[in-house]
Amino acid sequence: MKLRPQIFLPSSKPYVCSSCARSLKRFPRRYATAASADIFDVVCVGGGPAGLSLLTALRSSSRTSHLKIALVESQDLAAARTWTLPAREYSNRASSLTPASIAFLSRIGAWDHVDLERTQPYHHMRVWDGLSSWSSISFDQYPPKPPIACMTENANLSRALLVRLAALGSISVFDKTSVAAIDLGPPPAHGADTSLNLSSYPHLTLSSGRTLAARLLVGADGLNSPVRKFAGIQARGWDYDRHGVVATVKLATSEQYSTSSTKATAYQRFLPSGPIALLALPNGFATLVWTATPAQAMRLKALTSPDLAAMINAAFRLEPVDINYMFTVPSGQASEFSWRSSVTRIPTSSDLPDLVEDIQPHSVASFPLRFRHADTYISSRIALVGDAAHTIHPLAGQGLNMGIGDVSALAATIEDTVSHGGDIGVEMNLEGYASKAYARNARMLGVVDKLHWLYGMEGWVGRQVRGWGLKGVDRFGGLKEVLMRAASGGEIFSRDLIG
Repeated sequence: MKLRPQIFLPSSKPYVCSSCARSLKRFPRRYATAASADIFDVVCVGGGPAGLSLLTALRSSSRTSHLKIALVESQDLAAARTWTLPAREYSNRASSLTPASIAFLSRIGAWDHVDLERTQPYHHMRVWDGLSSWSSISFDQYPPKPPIACMTENANLSRALLVRLAALGSISVFDKTSVAAIDLGPPPAHGADTSLNLSSYPHLTLSSGRTLAARLLVGADGLNSPVRKFAGIQARGWDYDRHGVVATVKLATSEQYSTSSTKATAYQRFLPSGPIALLALPNGFATLVWTATPAQAMRLKALTSPDLAAMINAAFRLEPVDINYMFTVPSGQASEFSWRSSVTRIPTSSDLPDLVEDIQPHSVASFPLRFRHADTYISSRIALVGDAAHTIHPLAGQGLNMGIGDVSALAATIEDTVSHGGDIGVEMNLEGYASKAYARNARMLGVVDKLHWLYGMEGWVGRQVRGWGLKGVDRFGGLKEVLMRAASGGEIFSRDLIG
């Protein structure tokens, strides 16, 4: 009897593509129950700078201006549209916008509505290691080159975008409204007209009871994005066990920087807990961003204005051991800094920011620092932008710039699809956005994350690596130019960051 040879196949799980796997996570499939829904080409959830920039870009483009667009935002946009502060008072939520971001905002007509008297470009940057006084790097960008970046209050930018959107018109705004649920559209009834099949369209049920159907649903809804959750897209990362302490401070200086000034400088010193930065604002003010442990952040927020000013001045001038001791003092940091600075060898004043003399009332706040990156930015009829797609450490000041980069890439992708008569919600037609934005952001996220861990090393090896690295880059003009381009919104591996 002749036996037939047996063939053994390796046991393996059936392959399921990532898009289908994300869809399967939503099963059993839920359907919207509304008998009718308002149908939009684009629905954006989130009315922050990223979401507003996207809608402004779509409405200002001749290719996409005809699209039916809706914005859903939980906050009162009327208040944001009329936001104002006294001339010598600044919001503690300010961002460092790169020339690339400003160029995009100018192209869509929003930058013309920004109050430039409240912005501050800076042409110089000084960075040094708190544990290696000899390791530092400086960047200088003299005219006719553009500034390294421009400090702008987020509210100033949001107001400008809202004013521009109002001028463009034809957008349905649902503010003071939250998203109660997101489901897929119901399947066509048996025997019904199937010319308009909305079963693949996300249907948003709003807190007002209204239902919106979206050909493309954009999540610009922050770290805990409901849109991302609906799409089944996971965001991976970790918490840094650090808080970012922010405040608006008044500097003891006679130099009153203006929009046309070329002397404004950004200062950043890396301490064992993380970097501390002072970024110039007009009229002798500055924005503070201090990465601290949760206990340190709580302590800083509890200090009086004179003692907090002393802590900030100490953080830029004294040794880490002195700074750590001052955290343990119940009060009197001002007098403690006075005598300690008198017996400490401090670098020349040109290498340091001006002394902080006061803290703007009610401007001190903190927030936890995290690293997050979504597995993908797109799914069927879904696109993520800004913090819904990624969250970065603030040490490089790139958070809002990355969001604007997302918006520019997504708007360009939608324009291209519309010009070719395609469906803007089909995942294949969104690949252009994902391929351009994801790798670029992953590089930036990775570099900033590694810098955080590198500067957190307190041992001898870490100090030497950081010291020689900064010193080498400062002396090597070619590499320094690459880093300057990246800091100004350029790409490390490509000359095109936005657009």
